[in-house]
Amino acid sequence: MSQALLSVSHLVKKFGANTVVNDLSFSMGAGECLGVIGPNGAGKTTTIRMCLGLAAPDAGLIEAFGLPIPQQVREAKQRIGVVTQFDSLDPDFNCTENLRVYGRYFGLSKATIEQRIPKLLDFAALQSKALAKPGELSGGMKRRLSLARALINDPALLLLDEPTTGLDPQARHLMWERLQSLLQQGKSILLTTHFMDEAERLCDRLLVLDQGRCIAEGTPRGLIAEHLESDVVEVYGEGATQTAQALGHHAQRVETSGETVFFYLREPKPLLDALASNHSVRYLHRPANLEDLFLKLTGRQIRDDA
Repeated sequence: MSQALLSVSHLVKKFGANTVVNDLSFSMGAGECLGVIGPNGAGKTTTIRMCLGLAAPDAGLIEAFGLPIPQQVREAKQRIGVVTQFDSLDPDFNCTENLRVYGRYFGLSKATIEQRIPKLLDFAALQSKALAKPGELSGGMKRRLSLARALINDPALLLLDEPTTGLDPQARHLMWERLQSLLQQGKSILLTTHFMDEAERLCDRLLVLDQGRCIAEGTPRGLIAEHLESDVVEVYGEGATQTAQALGHHAQRVETSGETVFFYLREPKPLLDALASNHSVRYLHRPANLEDLFLKLTGRQIRDDA
């Protein structure tokens, strides 16, 4: 890896007796997309906030472009773009004005801002909405405008906190397309997400956080190969539990969630042959994926928001 654009070393953040980020370390280089996944309350957003100087760490070091954070966060932010979980667009300004005003925050010249606005509206597929205010836009349009606004200063590093939450599938796929184009341009992205297909599609590396700690790190496919069996067979229906008891010996692991039984195995053929003659249940055979990894490492229990 080239010199790190963002480096975090032994980061700790506490709120009262609750340790939200616990001895977290990572770094990322140019053109890399680093994904951070984990349950609610795992410390993802708090980490982003500390990297932006919005929360002070209790211990550890953060550097962006070689500059210490939060001591020189103003200088570092000149090269950083941010999309938060919730839109912070100015409702009184139209799309063009939102971009123009944000560009002034960075001290960009009027000529530079006016040159960049049409290109950013085109990038966000919002040319026809240039004079529309945020209240007139769909959720997907607002997220694309937020991304365009984050690019007004031509940042080398983007910090994106769950940028596609609340979007329908079409809007999510368009956002993915835009993010992939930014990576192809050589920009770096730190991405937090709850969508495992998003993480697998966009990220070069992943950090899996749980209770503030990094419990796994690696490429998406590498993590799947390291922690999971290669195949999964999902069995549905009223007879699924009885099927698990009868055929569980074919699998390395068996897990039950509601009326679905998950068989995790390396050689699926014997189980599939046995299921083919069992007409009391339905089943699906698929390769193991990031969602399986997430559930194995962090559990299936619902977490309260934090």
